[in-house]
Formats: sequence, structure tokens, C-alpha cells
Amino acid sequence: MAAPIEIQPPGLVGWAGRPILMNIAHQHDDLELNLVAEGGTMLYLFGGVPVEVGPGCVAAFWAAVPHQLVASSATRAHWVHVPFATFLSWGLPTALVGRLLSGTPLVTPPSAAMETDSANFAQWAEDLSSEHPERRRIAMLEVEARVRRLALATPGQPVHHYTGGDPALVQVVAMVRHIAEHFREPLTVADVARAARLHPNYAMAQFRKVVRTTVVDYLTRCRLAEARRLLVTTDLPIADVASESGFSSVSRFYTAFRSGCGMPPATYRREHRHGELR
Repeated sequence: MAAPIEIQPPGLVGWAGRPILMNIAHQHDDLELNLVAEGGTMLYLFGGVPVEVGPGCVAAFWAAVPHQLVASSATRAHWVHVPFATFLSWGLPTALVGRLLSGTPLVTPPSAAMETDSANFAQWAEDLSSEHPERRRIAMLEVEARVRRLALATPGQPVHHYTGGDPALVQVVAMVRHIAEHFREPLTVADVARAARLHPNYAMAQFRKVVRTTVVDYLTRCRLAEARRLLVTTDLPIADVASESGFSSVSRFYTAFRSGCGMPPATYRREHRHGELR
């Protein structure tokens, strides 16, 4: 059984600082925006897929997909979190909402960076911490506008994969990519190790060294993330959600979901389903 997934309460917040590597993948029900303001790149494992966010680049993603910062040469970054319900209330184009909820991050290319991004992110953090409702409303309107501009700058953009030289990280990237591509199927540790051409025991050690959890726990987290997406964006029966997410039985799905998400699947769907996606 997977260790409990960190699900933070939704909040409308912004802050800045030096990126800190994550000991474990986490997730939370909101839209997350990142900006690398100074230094080099941030490397995430995002739903099992490596994604680099370079200097001056803005990234936006649905943070319910497990994500983990595993390498960084950035010295300062900005973050903004938008509650899931607020994000849905924006009435964004269906294609954009679908792309974000599919687990694909939007990352601006350097050519689409805006000179005002760093100042804007700093202003949003200040406004969102204010007790003044109008300042918070203005910040929220500006964040929404930035997401819309980001979507215009990244139509059909492919995910940029890790090309660094750390051998352990390269091996783990191969394994998490295999998990991301095959988590809906029956999958064993040996299958995952084979993707990196490693012995299973060595593969598990390398995986834990970088991701700070086991292959099995990470696989379960990916399956739960897909289940959460399906619960929010489809009318599939719970049994079909379990199957489509890669769980071998409904009972295993219920056990993992309650342990990882703190509530039954039906309750999660009821609390997070919104008319915009129906």
C-alpha cells in the first residue's frame, strides 16, 4: 500500500524563494504556477514524466498529479497556487482545461518569456496575502490572464525531457517514464527495472535514492492521480475508474484511495465535480 499522499488544503497563495528539493512526490488540488526568476533550471518528475523549467520560463499544471522537484540550479523562483474550484470558474477554453487536467504541464519557451513576469509574481504574492478583497481580486484576474497568455504561447507544445548527465537520474528518468506510459497496465518492479536495463534490486535502490520512495508506492500514486482525474472529468462508474487507472480490483482501489486521499472515491467526486466539465 502506498504511503499517504500529501494533499494540502486549497488556498490562494503566492510566495518566492530558493527552490528546495522534495524528498517525496506530493500533490494538492489546485493549479500551480512556477516562474524561474534567477539561476538555472528546475527539474520536476511530473506524473512520472521529467519536465525542465528553464530560466525565465513559466510553468502551469494541475498539481493533483504527483510532482517532485528532484534537481535544481535555480537560485530564486516564484510560486502561485490557485484553488481548483477557482480555476474551473474562470471558464477557460475547453481544450486548455482538458490539457491541464490530462496531466500535461504548460511551459513557456524562453522566446515567450515576459519581462514583467518576475515583478508580477512578486506583486501577486503581496496582493494575495492582503486582507483587502479588491487587491486579491485584481491579483486573481491578472493570474488568470497570465494563464491564458501562457496557453497561447504553448499550443501543442511537446514535453521537454531531461538531458542531463547524472547517471542515477538518467536511470530513474527511464523508470518513471516507463511507469507514466504503462501504469494503467499490470506492472512489476522487474518490468520497470528492465526499462532502465538494470537488475531489479539495483533499480529499486537507485529509484529510492532519487525519488525517496519505492517503485510500488510511486506506481500507486500515479494510478491514484489518474483516478482523481477521471472522477473529476468523467461520468465513469467507480469500478471503471479503478480499471482505467490500473488497479487490479475495485477493493484494492478503494483501499488505496481512502489511504491516499482520505475519503472514498464517490465523496471525492462529489466534492470536486463542477458543472463546467460535464
